[in-house]
Amino acid sequence: MSAGSVKAPTCASTTGAPGSTDPCQAPEASSCFEAAPGRPLFCAVITRASRICRGQQGCCSAECGRTRPGLWSVVRRRADIALPTTFGGSTRMKLTVSQTVVASALLAGSIAAVTTAAPPSARSNPLQVSMVAATGKASDFLGAVEVRITNTSRNTVRVPKWQLPSDFLEARLFQVSRDGKPVQYEGPLIKRPLPSAADFAILRPGQTYIAKVDLSAAYDLAQSGQYTVTFASPLQHASLSNGQMLRQATGAPMIARSAPLRLWVDGRDQLFGKAGGNGAKKPPSGGGTVVNGVSYVGCTTSQISTAGSAVNSARTYTENAKGYLNAGTSGPRYTTWFGAYTSSRYNTVKSHFTSIDAAMDQSAGQVKINCGCNQNYYAYVYPTRPYEIFVCRAFWTAPLTGTDSKAGTLVHEMSHFNVTAGTDDHVYGQAGAKSLAISDPAAAVDNADSHEYFAENTPSQN
Repeated sequence: MSAGSVKAPTCASTTGAPGSTDPCQAPEASSCFEAAPGRPLFCAVITRASRICRGQQGCCSAECGRTRPGLWSVVRRRADIALPTTFGGSTRMKLTVSQTVVASALLAGSIAAVTTAAPPSARSNPLQVSMVAATGKASDFLGAVEVRITNTSRNTVRVPKWQLPSDFLEARLFQVSRDGKPVQYEGPLIKRPLPSAADFAILRPGQTYIAKVDLSAAYDLAQSGQYTVTFASPLQHASLSNGQMLRQATGAPMIARSAPLRLWVDGRDQLFGKAGGNGAKKPPSGGGTVVNGVSYVGCTTSQISTAGSAVNSARTYTENAKGYLNAGTSGPRYTTWFGAYTSSRYNTVKSHFTSIDAAMDQSAGQVKINCGCNQNYYAYVYPTRPYEIFVCRAFWTAPLTGTDSKAGTLVHEMSHFNVTAGTDDHVYGQAGAKSLAISDPAAAVDNADSHEYFAENTPSQN
C-alpha cells in the first residue's frame, strides 16, 4: 500500500512572561490550523489567565469573556500581534493574527498544541477526518476523493497502515450509497495477522495525512445518481504514544469518521470517460487445474496437497457449525463469538453457515484456490468474485486446524462472498472478536473472524 503524504503545522511560537501574576503578561502560544481543506493556514492566539479577566481596558488590548483561573481561553486582539514564525523550516516571517476562533474542534486542537495543556484522554478520538471531491467541484466528480486525517492531540498516534486511505484500498474503508441504497464494494477483503512494527503509520502531533483515493476502483459507480460517501475506519490496534489504545468506552475500537460527502456521479463518465474502469487493479485469474473437485491456480504439487487438506477440514468445520445452529443450540460457543441471543441474529448466523457450507461442498471446480499471493496475509478474496480464494504467506505457516488455521482461514474467506454471507472485517483476532460480541453483537454477526472462530471452536465450547 502506498502511503499518503503527511503535512506538519507550519507555525508555532510562544511569547509572554512566564510566572507573572498579571493575566496580560501570562504566557501565550499560537498554533496553526486550517479553516477547511485547501484554505490558508491561520494562527489562533491562546492566553492562560491567572485571574479573572473581565475585558477591562488595557487588558492586553484584548476582548475577554469571563474565564476561570487556570483555564485557556481564546481571545481576539484589538491590535494585530506580530508573531515570529518559521515556515518550511528555514524562512522566518512575521505573521499578524486578528481572528477569533469559534470552532470547538479548532480550540481543542489549539489546546493540544500547547505543551502545558493536560494530556488528552484516549476516550476521545484524536484523529480528525475531512474529505472533499478531488476535483473540488461536485459536478466534475469522477470517483476520486481527497481524505485528510489530522492528529489533533499532543501525543504521537500509531495506526495500522491498512486503516488509512491510499491509492489502492485494502479494506472497506468507505460507506458509499447511491440514492439512499448501499453501493457494492468490489475491492479486496483480507485476513491479516497481528500487525508488526513495520505495519504502523506514525502521525505526530499536528501532522496531517493526505491521500487521494479513486473510489471507482473499489466501488461500483457505473450508475448515475446522487452518491453519499463517508470515510469510516475502525482503529483496531491504534494507540497513543502514552500507551493508551484508541478504544471506545464499550471496548470497541474508535472509528476515524468523516462527515458525509454528497456528490452527483454521471455513470457514463465511469464507463467511458476513464481509463481502467472498475476493478482495474484486480489480479488476473485463470481456469486452473482441478484436483478432487477443487480448482488450483499457480500452485505447486505440494501446495495443492496442503490446500486440499485444508479444504476438507474446512468442510468438516462448516458442517459442524451448521449442525450446531440447526439444532437451535445457543450456548457459550454461540454467545462468545456472536453475543447475546436474539432470534433475528441467530437466524442470520444460521443462514450464513448454511450458505457457507453449501459453497464449501461444491465439487466441480467452483471453489478455486489461487496461490499467487506473496503478501504477509493469510488470504484475501474479492466479495463479488465467488469462489476464488487467494492464499498468502501466513496461510502456509498456519496449522491445519485450530485457532487461525488453514481450514479456519478458508471459512473466514468464504464468508466474505456476497452470495454466501457478505461479511466484513470489523476486527481481527480472538480477543477483538470476543470484545465485539459484547460491545456490538450486530457487528459480530457481520464479522468474518467471528465466523471463523465459531467454526474452529478452539477451545471447545458447547
